[in-house]
Amino acid sequence: MLDSVSFLINKKDRIGLTGRNGAGKSTTLKMLAGIQTPSEGNISMASEVRIGYLPQTKVYTDGNTVREEAKKAFADLFALKDEVMRLNMELAKREDYESDAYLKLLDKIHDKTELLSIRGESSVDKEIEVILKGLGFKPEDLERNCEEFSGGWRMRIELAKILLARPDIFLLDEPTNHLDIESITWLESFLQSYPGAVVLVSHDRAFLDNVTTRTIEISLGKVYDYKVPYSRFEELRKERLEQQMRAWQNQQKQIKDTEDFIERFRYKATKSVQVQSRIKQLEKLERIEVEEEDASHITVRFQPAVRSGEIVVTGRSLSKAYGEHLVLANIDLDIKRGEKVAFVGKNGEGKSTLVKMIMNEISYEGELKIGHHVNIGYFAQNQADLLDPEMTVLDTVDRVAPDMDGRSLLKLIQGQQEQWRPYIDMEHATCYSDDNYWAALTDGKIKYIWNFHNGSEQLFDLREDPGETHNLSEDAAYQNKLSELRKMMVEHLSERGDSFVKDGKLMTLDTTLLYSPNFPK
Repeated sequence: MLDSVSFLINKKDRIGLTGRNGAGKSTTLKMLAGIQTPSEGNISMASEVRIGYLPQTKVYTDGNTVREEAKKAFADLFALKDEVMRLNMELAKREDYESDAYLKLLDKIHDKTELLSIRGESSVDKEIEVILKGLGFKPEDLERNCEEFSGGWRMRIELAKILLARPDIFLLDEPTNHLDIESITWLESFLQSYPGAVVLVSHDRAFLDNVTTRTIEISLGKVYDYKVPYSRFEELRKERLEQQMRAWQNQQKQIKDTEDFIERFRYKATKSVQVQSRIKQLEKLERIEVEEEDASHITVRFQPAVRSGEIVVTGRSLSKAYGEHLVLANIDLDIKRGEKVAFVGKNGEGKSTLVKMIMNEISYEGELKIGHHVNIGYFAQNQADLLDPEMTVLDTVDRVAPDMDGRSLLKLIQGQQEQWRPYIDMEHATCYSDDNYWAALTDGKIKYIWNFHNGSEQLFDLREDPGETHNLSEDAAYQNKLSELRKMMVEHLSERGDSFVKDGKLMTLDTTLLYSPNFPK
């Protein structure tokens, strides 16, 4: 991941670590924080240097209010206060007023008391309120228990603790992931004026430009240090690589010309001196090496969604209140197909509330309708909290994705019928053209394929061992699924006034049950 890299962090540096995912940015921060140990080499710093490290994810402890949790940032201050109290109690018991030990105790109490005064023990609550307010907390939030907040808000509490601790160096791994625009702006201002060093990882380009003055790129195990913010780094990096490539190309031409000369006149006596001179020239030549670039990438192709109606979401007189607190009042909303919409506003103005109303996760007043054939993909603010930490990434995705057999089926149909491409629905394992409708009936594995074509209905049994005793007509689960599929077909055909729909029902000429050997491969 990292190969013999070296760099220096100065007292007031503002460093942005950049590089592809997996390049080693988070690993570098963990090593600097002492959480991980380098396989080779060492990290050296003064013993009194205090580090504040914010990881991307964290395991939280419950039981404290927001204010109590934030006070943990002052653990050393409270320990100092306890020590001063202990020393004063010890002093009160002493009677050897003229002894050296007594005088040394007085000096120690004086030094500790002065340090306690400098640290500002009396202003702890004020500092906590200022930092938490900057990160978006309301005054009443400070007395709520931490477990009442989502993972994103609890990460804000962790960030607040690190800011309150006032370390010599901040190591921040994606600090803006859970912040809104106002909180990011406040954090930018805080870090810009902070007297210590800052090393951070972020995919927020504007945040990097506003905070950092130095960029360290990690690529293929090497580091490249630029004394500029991120946007300027991108320009300089491009110029450097272009210059390097031109110099390499020029040198390669020079080398080839020299080698051609040597080969042409190697055995000619009158040119022997020149040939030997050129050979020595090549031996002494310092070869230019072009930096290897990380060209790895992933290609993701999303299947087109089923074409929805013109109106995707419509809302009229929408209102929502939490107790006596009115969040949204008489909202009218129309979202049309193809529009890209952002809900913006301060914390608590109702952005997430409106999304939850659209998802029907919470109750509300007014009328809200989802349009025809609208398939919603929902990424919640607390999405990370909804993941099962015991499951792998692959298992997590596989749980919600169609099974492989279903995807293969649709890929097969898609490849055979190019005109169906706009009508593929991967999530529900269905696809159709104007007069041909296919669907996969699945409970984890494909069991049946249903086809409706020109009034004829066919069901392909794909089970490995269908068995002679299985009677599909008595299988309630699959009959219910077939009913759903027929309703979907009715909706599709009704839009064009098809003759196979009558009185809201699908009119079939015949229904046939076939087994897997008859399924078209």
